[in-house]
Amino acid sequence: MAIVQSLPPASDGRRRLGLSSPVDGGAVGDIVVSTPEQVGQAVARARLAQPAWAARPVRERAAIIRAAVEVLIARQDEVVDTLRAESGKPRIEAMTIEILASCDFLNYWSRRAKRDLADRRERLHGYIRPFKKLTVHYRPLGVVGVITPWNAPFVLSMNPVAQALLAGNAVVLKPSEVTPHSGGWVVRILHEAGVPADVLQVIHGDGETGAALVDAEVDKIAFTGSVATGQKVAQACAGRLIECTLELGGKDAMIVCDDADIERAAEGAVYLSMFNAGQVCLSVERIYVVDSVADEFIRLVEQKARSLTYGAGDGKDMGPMCWDRQVAIVARHLEDAKRRGAVLLVGGEADTADGLFVAPTVAVGVTHDMELMREETFGPVAAIMRVADEEEAIRLANDCQYGLSGSVFTKDTAKAMRIAKRLDTGSVVHNDAAVIYGVPEAPFGGRKRSGLGQTNGRHSLRGFTHAQPILLDRWQLKRERIWYPYTEDSVAAIAGTLKYGFGSAIARRLMS
Repeated sequence: MAIVQSLPPASDGRRRLGLSSPVDGGAVGDIVVSTPEQVGQAVARARLAQPAWAARPVRERAAIIRAAVEVLIARQDEVVDTLRAESGKPRIEAMTIEILASCDFLNYWSRRAKRDLADRRERLHGYIRPFKKLTVHYRPLGVVGVITPWNAPFVLSMNPVAQALLAGNAVVLKPSEVTPHSGGWVVRILHEAGVPADVLQVIHGDGETGAALVDAEVDKIAFTGSVATGQKVAQACAGRLIECTLELGGKDAMIVCDDADIERAAEGAVYLSMFNAGQVCLSVERIYVVDSVADEFIRLVEQKARSLTYGAGDGKDMGPMCWDRQVAIVARHLEDAKRRGAVLLVGGEADTADGLFVAPTVAVGVTHDMELMREETFGPVAAIMRVADEEEAIRLANDCQYGLSGSVFTKDTAKAMRIAKRLDTGSVVHNDAAVIYGVPEAPFGGRKRSGLGQTNGRHSLRGFTHAQPILLDRWQLKRERIWYPYTEDSVAAIAGTLKYGFGSAIARRLMS
């Protein structure tokens, strides 16, 4: 069953894509693909509309973004219904991952915007201080292109779009062709809250449309998706010398120490590897458990995984995979693992007769020569590897091409901190995982092949601006002493500055 299929062209000759439900294969609508010319036209309209939006005071833009929370609360059932139709995720996951998190982001960033985007006066040092004053002005970049994925299509669109708008930019959003209407709801919500039509636009299509947006006259691309596509985005942006942030794949490791709360660790291992059917870049994909507690941990994980319900209909713990292509990847990884000696204690089977269901799966006896421990699986699989001690766990956790996040389960907070500082990841979570993206105060971004740049954190809104330093003349003298013509007095002045400003340790301390 293909989730996205080509349909007969639209009346104007444009390509048309039909969408199928991952739950039962039924039709869930279609989209008409935006042509490269239409993408360029959308960017041009955004360019014309952006100056008036940027001219509004930050507090006015923030009030509009804050108002979107009320609109979203009022429209939540419609958004959830669309999310469930396109992705099949359980209602509670649509509400928590998508709606609750989006409300929090909208509220948080709109409250911070005035402070974070205000002109900042910087204190100058040393000999410059008496003569100049420095102000840093955060100037919008212009038009931002946002390209988002299918696994969390609403929140992963809402967060960067809201930030870019608050910073004074116009935005063109290209949601995944797998979940286009879920992403499109972001634009509908923000328009209803008061964002002008041309300031925020949505275009639809597949990779061809995304490439057209990257190649259009945008000033920044915020991309969330696969490593392969992210590399193409980075190359295109480098060619045009424009900024990009890339949130790419993950293969996050969970370390279970010998002093961990084993009940909590097992509960976390099952949930954090299988919520949203494991289709989260921050999912736990590798579990390293110290041998002294491994037997009990594995017993509990197996028990808890067996109790999960999955399939169609309400009341299930786990819904379907969103995309048929991903089902094939999960199956390939599991087959490779079994061929190389892994044992599947739970699950392993897929039911794709009507929908795209993969059973909750627990694999043991895994090693690093298996795709399951090297490549991003993005499915409901808890892959558990015994290790001799925490040192081996750290070594193996770092033996990975990805570096998005990681987690450490231990009762010792100081130990968690020590281990965290040795992990080659963008972030680390103690006794939990995945939640880090939902903490807007925390800078979020990956290392290695997991991405480029960061979103969230104190400087996130500023990431959609150019920090423009403005150096003001304090005294407005007729001329500077080092200007032409050069004279003996000029030389003497510089010599005096060197002697009295840097000629002794005390002077250097005063000049810093």
